[in-house]
Amino acid sequence: MNLILQSLSAERSTSSAIDRIANLAGVAAADISSAGRHAWRCDGVDYSDSLKTLIDAACYGARIDCAWLPAAPKLDDFKLLAMDMDSTLITIECIDEIADMQGLKPQVSAITEAAMRGELEFNESLTRRVALLKGLDASALQRVLDERLQLSPGAETMLAAVKAAGLKTLLVSGGFTFFTDHMKAALGLDYSHSNVLEIVDGKLTGKVLGGIVNAEEKKSTVERVCAELGIAPSQAIVMGDGANDLAMMKIAGLSVAFRAKPVVRAQASVALNFVGLDGILPILA
Repeated sequence: MNLILQSLSAERSTSSAIDRIANLAGVAAADISSAGRHAWRCDGVDYSDSLKTLIDAACYGARIDCAWLPAAPKLDDFKLLAMDMDSTLITIECIDEIADMQGLKPQVSAITEAAMRGELEFNESLTRRVALLKGLDASALQRVLDERLQLSPGAETMLAAVKAAGLKTLLVSGGFTFFTDHMKAALGLDYSHSNVLEIVDGKLTGKVLGGIVNAEEKKSTVERVCAELGIAPSQAIVMGDGANDLAMMKIAGLSVAFRAKPVVRAQASVALNFVGLDGILPILA
């Protein structure tokens, strides 16, 4: 088994932690750092569940990301990168920030959090959250875009590398077209799919038009785009953070949990808890 270690820091304490983890793994750690990314590779680890548990805990405690890979996949082995938007490609949950314009962020955020942990069915959660926005001036969407929306760390570097390797890009979100359409255009993405907020006379009605982009619709979207590209879902990388991303992550060749809820980290191929989105690049180098 191969083990990739990554950290945001190159301080002596990090180097000491890497040495300790390599000793636990029983192999040498080769420094593969590049372009400001601090990464180390441990090949040929004699894998066991107990060793993985031990090393995972040591890494998490030292704020080091670790990726266990039975083979050495390359970026150009894949043909599609599919990404969730809120709290994955971008740092915020857009609906929570829209609600803040209505003075309702705590109520909406609580529902969002429960849904992302898998404790609340997504359709119900979205319907309840959007209903709370009824009557809000639609200009609040632009304010969120202008004042609060930021890309997650490493997003631009990751996308540049992905595009250079020839992968197509898909943004599939349980959020809203107002934001995904903007991100698609701004970042030059190939596909996007999300929910449509109903707006009448410049006000949000508290409803979503058409079907809800839930977990199954996200999965179907990945499958549909793969079919259009003439590839298998195993040739897709899928990134997400919440329980509604799990269905599409399960069909991917590589699933990446980015600063994700525990239920997602536990089921993903790779979990990036500390480094940026460009943390997939050393893994697929």
